Amino acid sequence: MSDESGKTAKKTATAQKAAGSAKAAEPAKKPGAPRARKPSAQAAGASRARVRVDVLKTYKLFIGGKFPRSESGRVYEVTDSQGDWLANAPRSSRKDARDAVVAARKAFGGWSAATAYNRGQILYRIAEMLEGRRAQFTAEVAAAEGLSEAAAAAQVDATVDRWVWYAGWSDKVAQVAGGANPVAGPFFNLSTPEPTGVVAVLAPQESSFLGLVSVLAPVIVTGNTAVLVPSERAPLPALSLGEVLATSDLPGGVVNVLSGRTGEVAATLASHQDVNAIDLAGAAGDPELAKELETSAADNLKRVRRPGEPDADWAADPGTSRLLSFLETKTVWHPMGV
Repeated sequence: MSDESGKTAKKTATAQKAAGSAKAAEPAKKPGAPRARKPSAQAAGASRARVRVDVLKTYKLFIGGKFPRSESGRVYEVTDSQGDWLANAPRSSRKDARDAVVAARKAFGGWSAATAYNRGQILYRIAEMLEGRRAQFTAEVAAAEGLSEAAAAAQVDATVDRWVWYAGWSDKVAQVAGGANPVAGPFFNLSTPEPTGVVAVLAPQESSFLGLVSVLAPVIVTGNTAVLVPSERAPLPALSLGEVLATSDLPGGVVNVLSGRTGEVAATLASHQDVNAIDLAGAAGDPELAKELETSAADNLKRVRRPGEPDADWAADPGTSRLLSFLETKTVWHPMGV
């Protein structure tokens, strides 16, 4: 063998030995183990650029314990105090108003027959649930009324406190509105308050949550059922309240929420023959509308609570005025000694 052939064979053997050593140094791979792949530059860029899509809330009406869309399919834009879009609220039709009255009438028998203690416990449970969703209502009130977060939180706290205050009146209002009457004769004469029936409630336009609860709670705590028309400009807290009521112990139909144009919905309720009373708080800033609704309500002798001042201080002590507004007095005579 020539020297040149020997050198070539020696180099080949050395290379094979080095390759074998390198192979031995590599970590052993399990059979079937996938091979690691380096992500492409395109995939890495897509991961960094990924942005979440906003999940927008769909607001619906609250009728008979359910959440239907408006029968007409109409909605209207709700904006914040700066004019920026917040949501699309359902715009109730006359058919929606009639459906709400039917639901309220159906629920009236059971709700009015419930004990005062039971009604108070249910309202207190609602207050607990409002407290649990405090952050949500704070954000909605802040957007609706142009308040700072601290001011909106104070409004929500006052609203929950107002609800608890009215809940406590459930088994006490009879002592204020009823009593024994002295009569000339051997009889006991007793007066006791009873609920009026189905009440249409126009919530204040400027106080989207505190004012709303201030007119709604006294209606239902005394055994009435309600068809609520929230603030036209700021209906979102009222629609979210419907979600709380639906998951509480409140029977379906006791409260029904109809967002939309106040004048349009209220006109149907004011003339409806199965509505027993109407609260015109939401028409405080429109004397012409208030007069029209009062005239329509006279057709079936509805009990009407006229609107107060449009800039009413809803944070003030409410007193018992609204508790007594939608109560009827039943008088019973009973012979003595029997």
